[in-house]
Amino acid sequence: MFVDEVRIYVQAGNGGNGSVAFRREKFVPNGGPGGGDGGRGGDIIFEVDSGLNTLMDFRHQRHFRAKDGEIGGNNNRHGADAEDVVVHVPPGTVVTDDNGRVIADLVAMGETAIVAHGGRGGKGNTHFVSSIHRAPRVAERGQPGESLWLTLELNLLADVGLVGFPNAGKSTLISVVSKSRPKIADYPFTTLVPNLGVVDGFGDPFVIADVPGLIEGAHQGAGLGDTFLRHLKRTRVLVHIVDLAPMGDRDPVNDYRIIEHELRAFSPELAARPVIVVGNKMDVSGAGENLQRLQDALSPQKVWGISAVTRDGVDDLMWQVQQTLKISPMPTTHRTQPVIKPVVRGFRLQPEEGGIRVVGDVEDRAAMTLWGRPEAEEYFCEYLRRRGVPNALKQARIPDESLVFVGEGAFRWRQDDLVTE
Repeated sequence: MFVDEVRIYVQAGNGGNGSVAFRREKFVPNGGPGGGDGGRGGDIIFEVDSGLNTLMDFRHQRHFRAKDGEIGGNNNRHGADAEDVVVHVPPGTVVTDDNGRVIADLVAMGETAIVAHGGRGGKGNTHFVSSIHRAPRVAERGQPGESLWLTLELNLLADVGLVGFPNAGKSTLISVVSKSRPKIADYPFTTLVPNLGVVDGFGDPFVIADVPGLIEGAHQGAGLGDTFLRHLKRTRVLVHIVDLAPMGDRDPVNDYRIIEHELRAFSPELAARPVIVVGNKMDVSGAGENLQRLQDALSPQKVWGISAVTRDGVDDLMWQVQQTLKISPMPTTHRTQPVIKPVVRGFRLQPEEGGIRVVGDVEDRAAMTLWGRPEAEEYFCEYLRRRGVPNALKQARIPDESLVFVGEGAFRWRQDDLVTE
């Protein structure tokens, strides 16, 4: 089964907690603090595996979680870092978040990208020694790892893309110029999934993609056209195949204009790439007249007349494709720069049921506080005093005995000061 779009959830590991410990060595009285730092949480890493050509595996597993780092040990022993989780994806996978931002565009074999970073380990009590606190019983909680929903979209890697109406002969052409064996029948929409083939014997080998037939309104999803069109994004040359066989009220010139419009509506960049127009089914009676009408309409652009069934004109067409590839640049691959998160300074007060909540950069420190330990909570309370939170509460005229929430913590506003509950 060919699957080219999935949505998954990734959760990087949390950092391990720092340790509160003291040295207890023989003949070393008052050894001092010796709590080690916590280990780093595991990352979620995507890696390109050329053996994959579909996102089918993600239909069965949609959640990926890395382990947390281990807590710090005694005698300043650092907690073990958690192992990273490596997820294999096929070449051509584009990873985006819920805001549409491209996280990674993975193309080359072995290429990797960290899509969710593990949290750093919390500091042990060794880091909190000062001239005042000689034996601190304070340590940090590990930093939470990143978690987010991601959309994986597969864009096939091909040099040449075949486009055209259903039953125009695209599958027949790819079957005679490569070893690809797509389903071929005399009814529309025989091809339900894209097919890839390697064309050899006409200079340097190149990859050709046969996408399912397009119809009017394809760029808006008609016939799943928008799903199929995205597989042409990485192609360098488009081969537009027009059915020349006289049948019903179908007009080859009109067919060409419709597909041309769909390409332009879907992506102006895609429509601007070199296009080789091919009139197929020249072995059918009346096709010659339609070829001339199409040539007159597109003049001075040349229309290549072929018969994919009899191979007439196919070799000349492939040599033309090869020459066009040599002068066509590779499409640029999206390369994301490391995201530097803006440094948020300051805090603000906002009403909350039962009290007042302090939001802002102080929440980062709150997230790494070991709540439930009086020493750690008092240390954080002292941090809030240094940041000027009591002055802000006083200026806001917060009533006495009100609760003040910061992250998971709660403090009592009493006599113009913060006190732990």
